[in-house]
Amino acid sequence: MTPERSPLSVAGFKRLAASYGINELGDNLGVVALAILVLDGTDSALATTALFVCSRFVPAFAAPWLTARLDRLRVSRSLPLLYAVEAAAFAALAVIADGRFWLPAVLALAAVDGTLALTGRGLSRAAVAAILKPHRALRPGNALLNGLFAITSAAGPVAAGVLVATAGAPVALWVDAASFALIAVVLGTGRELPAGAPEDGETRWAARVRAGLAAVRDEPIRTLVAAQAVAFVFFFLVIPIEVVFAKETLDAGDVGYGALLTAWGVGMVVGSWLFARLRDRSTRALVVGSTALVGLGYLGMAGAPGIALACVASVVGGAGNGVQWVSVLTAVQEALPDAMQARVVGLLESTAAAAPGVGFLLGGVLTAVWSPRLAYLVAGLGVVAVALTMLQRIAAQEPARA
Repeated sequence: MTPERSPLSVAGFKRLAASYGINELGDNLGVVALAILVLDGTDSALATTALFVCSRFVPAFAAPWLTARLDRLRVSRSLPLLYAVEAAAFAALAVIADGRFWLPAVLALAAVDGTLALTGRGLSRAAVAAILKPHRALRPGNALLNGLFAITSAAGPVAAGVLVATAGAPVALWVDAASFALIAVVLGTGRELPAGAPEDGETRWAARVRAGLAAVRDEPIRTLVAAQAVAFVFFFLVIPIEVVFAKETLDAGDVGYGALLTAWGVGMVVGSWLFARLRDRSTRALVVGSTALVGLGYLGMAGAPGIALACVASVVGGAGNGVQWVSVLTAVQEALPDAMQARVVGLLESTAAAAPGVGFLLGGVLTAVWSPRLAYLVAGLGVVAVALTMLQRIAAQEPARA
């Protein structure tokens, strides 16, 4: 067996990691800048909801088709092409923001960008698996990417808020366009990047999508993807009502709301560190344990009498969150053949984009009809139920580590 290597010593990984970090920072920057642009241009909550639908929900169904179209191309061709088009889309959004605002054009470009972003994530993750798996470096490589995700998730919205406030939305969108152009250059000059997915006997576009769906039906992939889709609904159920919970239920004001979000972010950083440290633990056991930890965090927040204990519970849930997604992703990548990496991981990313919509709606209804505490209680019980299902159906399938 090939000795385990540091992912940073594997040719091509540094370029992919750099592009991943810049992409995540740009995505967070773009989300905030576009939300502010649409709200300022329309003064309508419905319009901002439409932005979410176009930038997240619609791409979840379009991206798998584009991924199947591109996954056989060399990574040094497919990813630079995607990011170059994404840079052009944000440049067009910047022009619209600096001139006459037109909502239909913004929504259309947001849908294009969302589709490109999801496709890029699937192809990037497949490329990472292709170069790291032969060196037994996939888990430490994913740990590094998970750390980048935690940092950029915290820094991106802050940078966007400051940039929009000081320079305006058009400048923020131009910066975003430049970041994607930079990624295109970084990846386009990477000769050490892997070739596309190996041939699997399918040449037609639709047939390749169906082959990806067929791979999802095999165990343990089926349980991982299905359980994660349900988990995402409960994960995101509380997002729309966090501000109500902090300011009204706990009477903690704006400072309390900020503290609650910060506590979750701190937990995510801790979780990212834990995933990197627990490299010898079963991946699927980490999936089960981290999922349960998120559920326990939500249950603790549901019963918290004040903001202090709610923040403690938020750290617990955030720590689970910092391990959970990367553990699921790694478990799926470890179980997949190279030919299916981009298509199946792309489907998993699409699930992550589509499921939150259901959670947002459910959380809003529970809060409107009953209370934020009940919403947190339902979210916690739902996540714990998913963890128990995973324990029953996944943990027993975990092969012994060599």
